[in-house]
Amino acid sequence: MASLNTSAQGWPTRWDLLLRYRLIEVISLWEGRLTTNHLMRAFGIGRQQASKDINTYLSEHGPGNLEYDRHLKGYRPTTSFSPVFTRGLADEYLHMMHAREDLACSFEGLTVRELNTEVLLPPARDLQPEILRPILQACREGKRVEIQYASLTNPEPEYRLIQPHTVVHSGYRWHVRAWCEKSGEFRDFVLSRISDTPGITLPATHGLELDDAWNTRVTVTLVPDPRLTVAQQAVIARDYGMRDGRLEIATRGALVSYVLQQLRVDSEPESRSPEAQQVIIGNRSEVVPWLFQS
Repeated sequence: MASLNTSAQGWPTRWDLLLRYRLIEVISLWEGRLTTNHLMRAFGIGRQQASKDINTYLSEHGPGNLEYDRHLKGYRPTTSFSPVFTRGLADEYLHMMHAREDLACSFEGLTVRELNTEVLLPPARDLQPEILRPILQACREGKRVEIQYASLTNPEPEYRLIQPHTVVHSGYRWHVRAWCEKSGEFRDFVLSRISDTPGITLPATHGLELDDAWNTRVTVTLVPDPRLTVAQQAVIARDYGMRDGRLEIATRGALVSYVLQQLRVDSEPESRSPEAQQVIIGNRSEVVPWLFQS
């Protein structure tokens, strides 16, 4: 068998193997027990192949990371475990559970959920392939697109000519960042509000490089709501993984409002109780100019 090609980082270049090795690290680290069944169920492979993947991982990539525990009837991470294909963050485990829940919802009868986990998924937005495909093509090729668009301000669909550069998922819905020829500025257009098949037209004149709000990096600093008691603030700081009572999130100016929406951070914290608000913007004067960028 030919030797496996590797990347500059020493990783196998085969995508399926990267995914298997990531699963090996994530499951063993965060569940404390890895078996061949995990790989068999996740990738539809046989026990022999699953066993080979674990042995190859141990011999070629993560020697000393796992040890077989006869009592657990599986592999557990050693005290010297050092991740190779992951960062060792809990979010990696949670994202994997999220992806599996998404698959389980899409394919009835597909047994991919892990035991003792439950993931709530946001409702699917009404986004059709015939809407997204030409938008992405226009982004890649630097073209204008004619769309029929409805908004809360103008609920009756109207034709717009836009120059898109990036499609964004905010965690709840998809939108495209584009130059709007009607308003003469860069705006966000919710893809599920486009009611016809977009028509690609002439080359664009306003690309990503001219979108100041998109290109400006902004750091949002979150701190516990000062209306909470000191003990309550300590709980919140621990929940959010704050350092010295602060959490700094780097993002783009055009995405600041979406970051705050994801975290349910109100720009006017006084309108909610401190128990509901929990965190507030610590560098408000730096963030305010980027709020509600359209």
